[in-house]
Amino acid sequence: MSRRGKRRGLTEEERALWSTVAKTLKPMPMHQDGAPKSFPSRPQPKTETALPPSPPPPIPKPQSKVLRPSPHRSSGARITFDLAPDPIEATASPDPGMDRRLFDKLRKGKLIPDARIDLHGMTADRAKAELTGFIFAARHRGNRVVLVITGKGRKGGDSIAPDRQGVLRHAVPQWLRAAPLGPMVLQVTPAHRKDGGTGAYYVYLRRVRG
Repeated sequence: MSRRGKRRGLTEEERALWSTVAKTLKPMPMHQDGAPKSFPSRPQPKTETALPPSPPPPIPKPQSKVLRPSPHRSSGARITFDLAPDPIEATASPDPGMDRRLFDKLRKGKLIPDARIDLHGMTADRAKAELTGFIFAARHRGNRVVLVITGKGRKGGDSIAPDRQGVLRHAVPQWLRAAPLGPMVLQVTPAHRKDGGTGAYYVYLRRVRG
């Protein structure tokens, strides 16, 4: 029977040699996970640090749009604006400053004008000078009712900017109430249509005290 499979024990000489070698051996330092330090440590799982949330992007401020006029003209109707109040409304007054029945006759065209002047087509400077001379002369003659024709005026040109329709139509009532004509004028009212309607004015002068 073969003894190939039986382990042979150490001889006395081999035991003495192993004992000498074992005394020179030192314990191998170990990692906390039990692996020898001569081998690389087991990789530790990385803990992801939570980053603070990024601030939201700033909200853009709404920009106001500036409307600019189109360089091209509109094909539609042109819009105009009258800057001054309508002279008919401006001259209307609950207290005419004169006898009510006489005032009603005046605005209804039942008083025949003693004199008239036509300012239609004149420049504002020339019209004011002509009107001033006319009123002085009429009062000097003792006239009480005079007719001042201004025309209704035409609308402005091609500009879409606000304009005033009928410069003289607006200016004459103001001239008649301001110095030097104001002290001589008792009442101003738009004329009856037979004398020019809204394109003319009746002017009732104060009596000359002599």
